[in-house]
Amino acid sequence: MKVGVIGASGYVGGEMLRLLVSHPKVEIAMVTSRQYVGEYVSRIQPSLKGFIDSTFSELDYDKLSDKCDIVFTAVPHGTATEIVKALYDRGMKVIDLSADYRLHNPSDYDKWYGWQHPHPELLSKSVFGVPEIHREEIKKAQLVSCPGCMAVTSLLALYPLVKKDIIDTEHIIVDSKIGSAGAGAGSVAGTHHAMRSGVIRPYKPTKHRHTGEIEQELSEVAGKKIKVSMSPHAVDIVRGILCTNHTFLTKQVSEMDLWKLYREQYQNEKFIRLIHDKKGFYKFPDPKFVVGSNFCDVGFDIDEDNNRLVVLSASDNLMKGAAGSAIQNMNIMAGFDEMDGLAYSPLTPV
Repeated sequence: MKVGVIGASGYVGGEMLRLLVSHPKVEIAMVTSRQYVGEYVSRIQPSLKGFIDSTFSELDYDKLSDKCDIVFTAVPHGTATEIVKALYDRGMKVIDLSADYRLHNPSDYDKWYGWQHPHPELLSKSVFGVPEIHREEIKKAQLVSCPGCMAVTSLLALYPLVKKDIIDTEHIIVDSKIGSAGAGAGSVAGTHHAMRSGVIRPYKPTKHRHTGEIEQELSEVAGKKIKVSMSPHAVDIVRGILCTNHTFLTKQVSEMDLWKLYREQYQNEKFIRLIHDKKGFYKFPDPKFVVGSNFCDVGFDIDEDNNRLVVLSASDNLMKGAAGSAIQNMNIMAGFDEMDGLAYSPLTPV
């Protein structure tokens, strides 16, 4: 199968190419970059030297539709709307890694992003790309929108609890820590090494835009509107996310009941690992041990005194939080094994 990647000069685009060059059933037919047209890909993505010898092309819809069976869009939020629409109208299968088609309600774009969506008719046609929740819809989709990195990491922890209706859905608090790669390849004053190194920096402690995705997906499974309080922090790592999800139990459940619940939900999921080791070094999910992989690790602890269930989830924001999810979605859309191109164990130590 031949694929194209639009916007492959950034961190997510580079990670897409890293995975695609080793995929056994895929050929990279076209790679675009607005900024680096004509430049060798490996000059901008030096880790790919020896794996890809092509140059960046300019965006050409006719060439993409002629050369590619499926196209990934890895461009900044707000710039994918027209690109995705043009590809969709040509009948192409599209996997979008921006936020531009994640939310189903057009008014949510005004709320979370501050702009009106120019193509609201496409939002209902876009499938939210979390295979563990929407696998059957993804199989038939023409347009899949990959989730935000913190959104998917939190969702995979919270989804089984809301589905089984065992937590207070009016009091869900998500505390997220994320590495510097989450800010993208561009730089501003606060992302320079001197300002970024050593930080534990809260940013957007209320109204972070990934909150909208979590609320959307949990509300759909619950059949009612759910509100989530989310506060992200930038920390001194490059890749990785840890979500500490605070919930409050509404039913009497034991630790064994909870493990059974998670096993039943995820027992056939190849990229969900349940972390439960009271004696080992790795007692709870830790982003240190998922780097470079498509895994999302999930674990929990119970605070009996306060009827609080703390669910922890960890992922690599460039993998399960972006490029890894995109490849997993592509595999499902194409009828490939979901592990194709993703059978990587995490890098340790990093």
